[in-house]
Amino acid sequence: MRLLVLSTALLAGLSVGAPAAEPTSSDASNIAPQNTKSTIAPALPNPDVAPGTTASDALHAAEGALATGQLGQAQQSLEMAETRMLDRSVPLGQTNNPSDNPAIRDISGALQALAANDRPGCMRLIEAALESARTQGL
Repeated sequence: MRLLVLSTALLAGLSVGAPAAEPTSSDASNIAPQNTKSTIAPALPNPDVAPGTTASDALHAAEGALATGQLGQAQQSLEMAETRMLDRSVPLGQTNNPSDNPAIRDISGALQALAANDRPGCMRLIEAALESARTQGL
């Protein structure tokens, strides 16, 4: 029955899964008060990385997007890298302890630099996060 419903949806031209958010914004936004223009953040373009990508892959995507002026894509890539870095195992009872991973600190700083329109500072912090991720095997 499930296959029939899926096949019918595909034949009808319906999208299966999460709908794409439109329109996307090519600018970084809603990171910090200085670049928040609305309580509703615009959709950011998806970086050109495979699903299940590593933090390092997302950081490389952020680096490339920043270098070409695609600030919305750089933000999305940085947020993806930060999420990958936050995925960790902790002992029971210590789940509320924040991570002390230096790469996460650098990614957070890169996002703040992006919000402040400090592209050179953002690039330096991305490079620092990449180096930290490399030394951790991520």
